[in-house]
Amino acid sequence: MTEQKKASFSPIAVVGASGLFPGSIGGQSFWRNILAGEDFMTEVPADHWLIDDFYDSEPGKKGKIYSDRGAFLPKVDFDPMEFGMPPKQLSTTDTAQLLALIVASKVLDDAASVQFGKVDKSDISVILGVASATEMVGQMVSRIQRPNWVKALREAGIPESKVIEVCEGIEATYPEWDESTFPGLLGNVVAGRIANRLDLGGTNCVVDAACASSLGAVAMAIRELQSGSSNLVITGGVDALNDIFMYMCFSQTPALSATGDCRPFSVDADGTMLGEGIGMVALRRLEDAEKDGDRIYSVIRGVGSSSDGRSGSIYAPESRGQALAIRRAYDMTAYDVDEVELIEAHGTATKAGDAAEFGGLKYAFEGFADRRQWCALGSVKSQIGHTKSAAGAASLFKVVMALHHKVLPGTIKVSQPNPALNIEESPFYLNTETRPWIHDPGTTRKGSVSSFGFGGSNFHVALEEHVQRGDTRGRYHISPVELLLFSGTTPDELITSAKAAIEKLAGSALSMLAKQCQTDFVATSTYRLAIVVEDRNSVTTQIDQAAEKIKAQPEKSFSMPNRFHYGVAGEQQKIGFLFPGQGSQYVNMGAELACEFDQAREAWDIASTLELDAEQRLDQVVFPIPVFTEAERDLQADLLTSTDWAQPAIGCVSWSMLNLLETLDLKPDAVAGHSYGEVAALYAAGAIKSPASLLAVSRRRGELMKEAAASTPGSMTAVRASNQEVQAYLDEWDCAVCVANINSPSQVVIAGKTAEIEKAESQLQAVGVTFRRLPVATAFHTDIVSPSAEPFHEFLGGIEVSEPTVPVYSNTSASTYGAKQEEIRKTLAWQLANPVRFQELIEQMHDDGIRLFLEVGPNSLLAGMVKDCLKGREFEVISLDNKKLDGRSAFWNALGSLS
Repeated sequence: MTEQKKASFSPIAVVGASGLFPGSIGGQSFWRNILAGEDFMTEVPADHWLIDDFYDSEPGKKGKIYSDRGAFLPKVDFDPMEFGMPPKQLSTTDTAQLLALIVASKVLDDAASVQFGKVDKSDISVILGVASATEMVGQMVSRIQRPNWVKALREAGIPESKVIEVCEGIEATYPEWDESTFPGLLGNVVAGRIANRLDLGGTNCVVDAACASSLGAVAMAIRELQSGSSNLVITGGVDALNDIFMYMCFSQTPALSATGDCRPFSVDADGTMLGEGIGMVALRRLEDAEKDGDRIYSVIRGVGSSSDGRSGSIYAPESRGQALAIRRAYDMTAYDVDEVELIEAHGTATKAGDAAEFGGLKYAFEGFADRRQWCALGSVKSQIGHTKSAAGAASLFKVVMALHHKVLPGTIKVSQPNPALNIEESPFYLNTETRPWIHDPGTTRKGSVSSFGFGGSNFHVALEEHVQRGDTRGRYHISPVELLLFSGTTPDELITSAKAAIEKLAGSALSMLAKQCQTDFVATSTYRLAIVVEDRNSVTTQIDQAAEKIKAQPEKSFSMPNRFHYGVAGEQQKIGFLFPGQGSQYVNMGAELACEFDQAREAWDIASTLELDAEQRLDQVVFPIPVFTEAERDLQADLLTSTDWAQPAIGCVSWSMLNLLETLDLKPDAVAGHSYGEVAALYAAGAIKSPASLLAVSRRRGELMKEAAASTPGSMTAVRASNQEVQAYLDEWDCAVCVANINSPSQVVIAGKTAEIEKAESQLQAVGVTFRRLPVATAFHTDIVSPSAEPFHEFLGGIEVSEPTVPVYSNTSASTYGAKQEEIRKTLAWQLANPVRFQELIEQMHDDGIRLFLEVGPNSLLAGMVKDCLKGREFEVISLDNKKLDGRSAFWNALGSLS
């Protein structure tokens, strides 16, 4: 980080946002689609034009287009009376004007300062990017070509009566001229109609900077605010022009993909694809937005613009011109590019465009070229195509929401980075997966947006996270599944209330329905129903299915995983939290929860500030930058398998989940862990006092075990047999291995030197016993790691330890820890060298009254062991995670089971 600069830019707050893009109606659906990596490229709809009239697959043919795909807006209902427009005007008003009205209205609804009358409408301006012509310009210009048709028909010898008939037929395919046609086709009236229909009294105008129009409009909007001329500005970009004219323009350049897809910065990028869309934000001066208590999505800290000057071609991009705009933006801020962790590129996927843009970024970042791959790079065009004058608006929306939600959105369709970019030696990496944006909570996240247009127009916007602790207004719920909760005093009342809630909220989004149902839910009710749902349309069917099963057995709880859970209140069950050990880790574990819930992400944020390693942060190992080959992915998995990383990583996942459970006021009556999980169990019980201590203990335990493994390589193998059977085999065979884990009546783990384990595996195979080598670094809980115990004990002497607040069951003794600090340290230290008696531990917890076991940590390995240990007894075991499911789906299923 460079020496602190002084900002020369009055900050601007983004206080409202919405959009209409392919596959999306409104901001929430657009953000969901971005995060889900949805692809909205389709064939050209039949109501746009007939492909056969213009298409030829061979690029370069005059009068032909060579692309038959693109991204198109969904059908949208428009009620002219809502905006005070006579219905007869619709046929003479361009689609862009009508759709822009809808989006602008939503943006104003989203801006709290407007909702609560804190901004006078006379001080609200509308400044939008609108490039080229509107669709109606082409239609009306075509309509007045009658003299040309007449001339051609006459010259072809067509009788005069037929000439008139044909020309009138052609004219009838276009809208009629009337008094509303002229304003209905003008690009500037896109902004003017918004101001007119929404009764706004500030400036209204449009900016045309070709494909940079959106950010050109944003730059002008900011100047309007900073000069004091307006108190709120609606700005962004509008482009509903995806007709044959645009396809012809881009085909003749040529700039379209011959293979029909948009792959920014990818090795197989071969051109852009056309899209259409509308994106708008509401801007205010930051000081005013904060004073009025607005919900602030993010803060604009600088806007840079430039022209390419005299370059090789009027439409060829120029790296140094783009770099100039980027540097000018950061010259205005109080920070430099080395703090930027996300750049949404213009990213057209043309070879020349991507190369020039990447070159411009390298020029702008050249002062920090010694650092490698810290900044995520991407382009939303991979999903919705190039929306031309709305392109910058789509990109701006993406970064604004990324900062607000603290998520790094992915870019799709990158099979391999273009090798010509040499991206591995730059500050950038292509972020092809949606990942949590982990960041030091003492500083703010920073991102930026680039947009460039024909004629050498360059714009760059620098943005920063706005920190409003505890304020989640406007935070979109992005989970792919929702949890609906219902309650009642009788089974009939439960079913009736569930159906009534669905009917009452019939027109609402699934997330809104879930929120209302969770608000109305009474956890103390005798009868409770939880439904896990992915599709809004399936809710009624799932309730009907649940009702049928409830009527058949109204007084008995039941679950149908991934669908619904029915609970009947009875005697309060004692609950035990179980924490998994090494072997449960996997790359990106906990990522979805950290993307969805602040409480989960904040654990990783705090962990990122702890100096576990001089070279890497814990989150960078668990959520590594995306790679593109199996070999690279294997290296990432291997690093996470190493004990010095695996143990704090598993501990951090468990800690993040504990944070979520705490918000639900769900507390254990007892805790236990499997192997390393005992460290997390002691933290959950308050014996290890702080998260920092949890991770420090985890890291040191892993380091010491790694050192032991380096001197004597070891392995572990899970065997599908009882302890007695395996021990009998080991006594018979000449293998120097031992039983390290007794996990259940039908599974034990043997461990020892790798060569000896291989001999044992060979013998097991010969007698037909099933076994599986475990992904661990050495032979835990054997003499191989016993040299680690005493140094670990010494380390624990510097860690604050207290008497547990709930019983903690020990792997070594299968009984509970004592209360004395030194006894706790000693038991934990020597646990790593002694066998894990997990089966006995679980049986003892059950004997002590624990009936509900909740697995708190990555994966769901312990659940199967518990089921095996307690077969035939009364109990329930639930895992908060499942490697095979989206983390949010697994979490909602678990909560549904608990409700």
